Amino acid sequence: MHPPLTLHKHPMCVEIIEQFQRCHMEHPIGKFFGECTELKIKLDKCFRQEKILNRKANFEESKKFKERLQAYRKEENAASNGQ
Repeated sequence: MHPPLTLHKHPMCVEIIEQFQRCHMEHPIGKFFGECTELKIKLDKCFRQEKILNRKANFEESKKFKERLQAYRKEENAASNGQ
């Protein structure tokens, strides 16, 4: 099973998605007997790589957000203690 094959959600895998969809259209019966399995494996690998990159980007973004939040809290503590 794979996620929905929307091209805008998977920019890294566009070419493989198009090939996979074309294979399914060209082999409506053969797709059930492994005709498109090789492309499916490539697609799964691409999705895994994409997920790894997205996970790294999200982690970096969360680290920056935590740093900003800690700085804000520190400022708020300093302002409330100064009153």
